[in-house]
Amino acid sequence: MGLEFYDLSHPWGLGQPCWPYFEDVKIERLHNMAKSGVLTQRITTVMHSGTHIDAPAHVVEGTPFMDEVPLPYFFGTGVVVSIPKKKWEVITAEDLENASPQIREGDIVIVNTGWHKHYADSRMYYAYSPGFYKEAGEWFAKKKVKMIGTDTQALDHPLGTAIGPHGPGWPHGLLPQVNMEYERETGRKVIEDFPEWEPCHQAILSSGICGIENVGGEIDKVTGKRVTFAAFPWRWTQGDGCIVRLVAIVDKRGQYRIETGAA
Repeated sequence: MGLEFYDLSHPWGLGQPCWPYFEDVKIERLHNMAKSGVLTQRITTVMHSGTHIDAPAHVVEGTPFMDEVPLPYFFGTGVVVSIPKKKWEVITAEDLENASPQIREGDIVIVNTGWHKHYADSRMYYAYSPGFYKEAGEWFAKKKVKMIGTDTQALDHPLGTAIGPHGPGWPHGLLPQVNMEYERETGRKVIEDFPEWEPCHQAILSSGICGIENVGGEIDKVTGKRVTFAAFPWRWTQGDGCIVRLVAIVDKRGQYRIETGAA
């Protein structure tokens, strides 16, 4: 076809890295080849596992569930931008404004901080990652992008999630040692620097912008490029999110066309 496909999803399966308050993924063989001559498996998991997409209803009441988000939102033109960040650094509106290729209205935007290289069942990946916060979320909403994605643990900085002293993590955070470590290293309390709970989630999802977390795979191969994305979730009634396979598509010849629908 002349098209190049790049998988921007992490592998998924047993031993899957999970966010700190989720149960482990369980995979059972109900039928196996030796006994039944057929393989049938049962999976028990939250949908916020591995590379996955958040529906607006995940955090904002009265907004669309997964099956209610229009299909065109999961397909379209966009960019993969490089914004390298270190432990606990925040991705700012200025970072996004200066990103290359330029982020345009209607784009699907994937941010490569370099943190996907730490993807593992580790404190490094989940507790020390950089991330978006309120300023970035509001920038995305004002820019009217179609969808965003990040190669970090969540759409928000970890200390702006329940890992910090917010929501289910109140008052000490799900990982109190990490909160104390932040205070020792910076001389400031987490709540002073991250006073709001998941403000990037709130800003984008309330604007109808879905977000993909834990992007990885071949992300480095398309970083700095304008590509076509596809990331279709299940048609799950009242779904709060969905494991997804994020694919970037490049047509170097510029000759591929979507069919017109004519006979």
